[in-house]
Amino acid sequence: MSIRAKLFSLKGLLGGLHEKALPANPIDQFNAWYRAACRLALPQPDAFTLATADAEGRPTARVLLLKGVDEAGFVFYTNYESRKAVDIEANSRATMVFLWTELYRQVRVEGRLERVSTGESDAYFASRWRGSQIGAWASKQSSEIARREMLEQKYRDYKQQFAGKPVPRPPNWGGYRLVPERIEFWQGRPSRLHDRLCYLREKDGWRVVRLSP
Repeated sequence: MSIRAKLFSLKGLLGGLHEKALPANPIDQFNAWYRAACRLALPQPDAFTLATADAEGRPTARVLLLKGVDEAGFVFYTNYESRKAVDIEANSRATMVFLWTELYRQVRVEGRLERVSTGESDAYFASRWRGSQIGAWASKQSSEIARREMLEQKYRDYKQQFAGKPVPRPPNWGGYRLVPERIEFWQGRPSRLHDRLCYLREKDGWRVVRLSP
């Protein structure tokens, strides 16, 4: 069955966004859209663009994979010495953008990034494929490297070092959580009269506003 056929087989999937029908918590709305993308077997439904800025306000962006979402926020993992992590430590404000083209849907999440606990990082690292665990030791992410063979040799060295035993989490590797302050849901509609419903965090919960497309 084609993606288009699947879309129309899911009742109400292409309907608009209505304020009165939205849940009080934006995480519930995000999870509903994320599950819809997963049911359609879209490529990398957990992919998002992370935009950050350094201490001088110079922006940069890259595509990452979401590794967890709950009431506290949206989680991803990286090397704490990478370019993105250096930016984050200097300027914790960031934006995530999820785009599910086939569903005509986009979600923008704005807030502040904070490190997850060491326990969370340990638990996720232990769940990774062993090759990825060793790769985390071999790669000094974002640093210059003279040639690929050097990286491959470091991988072989660590593979031998950890042979026959669990691979520990590198001390410079772990997670970040984006604690949301604003979450916007965009639903494509005919004639460019798209729906844009935005959750704004307030002291006693979330307020929803509609934005002009």
